[in-house]
Amino acid sequence: MNKNVIYIGIAVLVGLLGGYFIFGSNNSTQPSHNNHQEETTADQMWTCSMHPQIIQEEPGDCLICGMDLIPVETSTDGHLSVDQFKMTENAMALANIQTTSISNLVTGDENGITLSGKIMENEEASAVQASYFDGRIERLNVNYKGQEIRKGQKLATIYAPDLVAAQQELITAVSLKESQPILYKAVRNKLKLWKLSNNQINAIESSGKVQENFAIYATISGTVSEVMSAEGDYVKQGQPILKVTNLSTIWAEFDVYENQIAQFKKGQQINITTTAYPDRKFEGTISFIDPTLNTKTRTVTIRTNLNNRDHLFKPGMFVTGSVASKTEITEQLIIPASAVLWTGERSVVYIKTSTSEPIFEMREVVLGNATGNTYIILKGLNNGDEIVTNGAFTVDAAAQLQGKKSMMNKEGGKTMTGHEGHMGMQMEVSKSFQKDFLSALTPYLQMKNAFVKSNAPQVAIFAKTTNKILKTIKTSSLTAIQKTKLSKSITILNDITNNVQLEKQRTHFVALNENLMTLVSDFNQINTTLYIQKCPMANNNKGAIWISEENEIYNPYFGDAMLTCGSVIDIIK
Repeated sequence: MNKNVIYIGIAVLVGLLGGYFIFGSNNSTQPSHNNHQEETTADQMWTCSMHPQIIQEEPGDCLICGMDLIPVETSTDGHLSVDQFKMTENAMALANIQTTSISNLVTGDENGITLSGKIMENEEASAVQASYFDGRIERLNVNYKGQEIRKGQKLATIYAPDLVAAQQELITAVSLKESQPILYKAVRNKLKLWKLSNNQINAIESSGKVQENFAIYATISGTVSEVMSAEGDYVKQGQPILKVTNLSTIWAEFDVYENQIAQFKKGQQINITTTAYPDRKFEGTISFIDPTLNTKTRTVTIRTNLNNRDHLFKPGMFVTGSVASKTEITEQLIIPASAVLWTGERSVVYIKTSTSEPIFEMREVVLGNATGNTYIILKGLNNGDEIVTNGAFTVDAAAQLQGKKSMMNKEGGKTMTGHEGHMGMQMEVSKSFQKDFLSALTPYLQMKNAFVKSNAPQVAIFAKTTNKILKTIKTSSLTAIQKTKLSKSITILNDITNNVQLEKQRTHFVALNENLMTLVSDFNQINTTLYIQKCPMANNNKGAIWISEENEIYNPYFGDAMLTCGSVIDIIK
């Protein structure tokens, strides 16, 4: 009997313990799970796919483009730092993202620098064939570009009225040659100044007849690079007729990037190849380095003179130059050019911080000289870092969407909460613009109060006054976004003015306030306090904002129907 009681007691105890472990543990974990869901929901942030700098705590529309906000991708990995972000394996595969571990490499004189260049005319071997006297071109013997001419060849025939009188003086002076030899020589020298040859002058003397047309002869041999006059043109003394270039020597000019300038000096050998003659190599030496930098391309031009007696090179032909690097033999970090993203003064590389997971982080680097398709890293990376070498732009886009540091957002996304700024970003607004803009605030507030009273005619009147003031504001100090928002505000105010239906006016008022807030949110020169208020039920339950000079809520979107619907979401002091 006692044994049965003991067995029954043991069975009951086992049952109680089993029930506790089965049901008790479930109950204890369920609240934790619910709390986790609530925490996840509470921590959810929203951003714009086109403007990732817009980050806020609740869904809505982008304040720049109006697109619906999307959830910010958040990582469940608690070990990520604030600047790190994670991508999915699927995204990695679709974008063909590739990474490479970098290490110190020996670099030195054996590394060549490849340059792109172009064949140019040798300006030192060019000359302009000009008219040496006033007249009209009766015939142009050389009249097309590329024509070959020889020194002494007849280029043109010109009718020259001034030479008619000079020839008559010569004929008269010939008869006085014995008695007044000085006068005779002076007349001949006058004709020589007009580039008449001794044969031409002697022909005039012997014939005793005045010629009306005179020939112009080439003073150099070469190729016509430009025809600068035409038959029938009247030309002045010294006016160009032809431009002639001797192509027996030419220039090969190359563009050198700013960070490569230190690698070049005059007299340095350069090997040249061209697609026209792929099996041949030409050698030259650097004869000129442009002392000024092209500020648009950030390049400097270097030049070499090439012998072109066989006329293999044609002006305009593309060539490639190779110059031995002057970098001292040393161990340096070398990375592919495809890994670098440029943002003006900044150079950015993405590194993979985990060997087992696709976790990335942006890293700013300082670049050294470029050698071919690679860059020397002076600062920012370490030996053994694994960097993105293909698909860097895709990785950067993922960083932007997750609100991390990125190529165009050095500080990462900023959350739009409390008084940190309505747009979630800072834009400088000049003092003069703030002063001019605030003069339009009075009629704007009157317009807002007219909306509160549902008085459409008064709304139109104050909208017109506001618009008139905004049109007078100078925009020279504004950014492109600020100019766009101001222009849109003026257009919307026109629509409010020209509408007599209150509901349509209120629809335009929603868009007007979104544009105005881009400008007003960063004002710091106001002498009053402005309250940014929002009604979540306006704009078809999407929410709408407005500017008020008082803390109390007077709803301009519903008037008496919902006069106090809304709240203050920001304060500008």
